[in-house]
Amino acid sequence: GGDTMGKFAENLASYRMQRKLSQEELAKRVGVSQAAIAQYETGAAVPRLYVTVKIANALSIKIDDLVNGKE
Repeated sequence: GGDTMGKFAENLASYRMQRKLSQEELAKRVGVSQAAIAQYETGAAVPRLYVTVKIANALSIKIDDLVNGKE
């Protein structure tokens, strides 16, 4: 659909939970605040590309999986 960032928010939350990471733990790995992760997961904020790269690395997934999800 057109709502890519809404999907990103959902994917981020679901991959993070699959990895059994708290928002705080993921935030530490990525180098952002826990509040930032919370905003990314609700769609209130969109991470910059380099942050997205770090999130994908922290979750051991491809950026494509994060943005588009597994079809």
